[in-house]
Amino acid sequence: MGGAIAAGVGLGGLTACSGTGSSGAGAGSAGDADKGDITVWSWAGPATEMRALVPAFNKKYPGIKVTVQDIGNPAIWDKITTAMAAGGAGLADVLHIGVDYLPGYVEKFPNQLADLGPLGADAYKDAFAQGLWETVCPTGKRVNALPWEANSGGFYYRADIFEKAGVDVNAIDTWDDAIEAGKKIKAKTGVSLLGIDKPASQADSAGFFQMLLQLQGSMYFNLDGEITLASPEAVRAMTIIKQMNDAGLVSDISGGWNSLIGSIKNGSAAVLPWPTWFGGIIEETVPGEAGKWGVRLPPAVRRGGSRAATVNSTHLAVAGQSRHQAAAWRFIEFVLTRPESQIAIYKSKGIAPALIKAYDDPVFHQPSKFFSGQKKGEIFLEALKAPSPAYNYTSDYARALKAATDAQTKVLLKGADPSEALRAAASQLAAQTGRTIAK
Repeated sequence: MGGAIAAGVGLGGLTACSGTGSSGAGAGSAGDADKGDITVWSWAGPATEMRALVPAFNKKYPGIKVTVQDIGNPAIWDKITTAMAAGGAGLADVLHIGVDYLPGYVEKFPNQLADLGPLGADAYKDAFAQGLWETVCPTGKRVNALPWEANSGGFYYRADIFEKAGVDVNAIDTWDDAIEAGKKIKAKTGVSLLGIDKPASQADSAGFFQMLLQLQGSMYFNLDGEITLASPEAVRAMTIIKQMNDAGLVSDISGGWNSLIGSIKNGSAAVLPWPTWFGGIIEETVPGEAGKWGVRLPPAVRRGGSRAATVNSTHLAVAGQSRHQAAAWRFIEFVLTRPESQIAIYKSKGIAPALIKAYDDPVFHQPSKFFSGQKKGEIFLEALKAPSPAYNYTSDYARALKAATDAQTKVLLKGADPSEALRAAASQLAAQTGRTIAK
């Protein structure tokens, strides 16, 4: 899944959303808030965790029967799209939606998601990580979903390799500093700084590029939906990647998930610039390397710039055609706004909550034996509390991502000039979407 914050308005002008949008689509209705049979669509770990919360939910709401279905990821996106294209027929009452799909569903299928404002969502507009309310309430008129997980950009690193190379990881303030550190690491240990899927064998191969964009408060589109893929921020991000590659600091991890996991096992990269959730993957992959790893927020792109970026998030929504919208909202509220629920999910699956109140629990403030005694939860909480701009994901994110990955491949494998490659990508995206290129 790609990462960014969907279209929104500035934090300063945020207002409540209830009473100004549609309460649902077509045959949908609120129904009885305390009775009804509701179905939830999710995938893998999140589905398991929601299912585990059902007994506690039913103690409070015994009249609501909840069935959680593991549709699978990415299968869930096609299933939701197909049902929405059919007017919402067959949709589950509660839908788990990634940030890279939410704007597309809202734009392409108006009212296929219920407005949660009249159901009570407005009470929680200040409860979540910076920027996420704009994701779910982009126009200030309706609440399309409620935030669940929020993953910040991270900088996982092999502490032992940095130490062997004589590099102080805490002295790295910018990515230019990281490049210089990478040269020392490569010279003294033979280890690359990081890995990238150079030929873009997977759709999300531009994840690092996208994080560099978001650290600058930029994305593929501006708030008006204009294309910014060739912006100065994008050129700077791609130039950093080219400089790393030209210096021999980037290993190729093409081939998908197995190649990425293999790079962790064989220690071919000193840094993994991946989101919050990836820490658990590292621990599961190399449990014997406890104490050899560290974690911090990523360096800034420019000195003094931001080191915080919420690079992806997921949300729960209610189908506009649901006849049990109020009961479905009860379940969403129970899962996403109760600190106890989010703490239990974090303890079981390591899913980082968007709910800021959940971070009051000691579990987020304990030193990690694996990550050299660092308090990983506090590190990422710092990022979630930092100011976060609104990003316009649009319904054309998939096309933008493809254009970005193609441009990155040209830079990495053919030595293309970042500015020229991105201008061509922006022109291609404009031709495909009919969108204007921002000036």
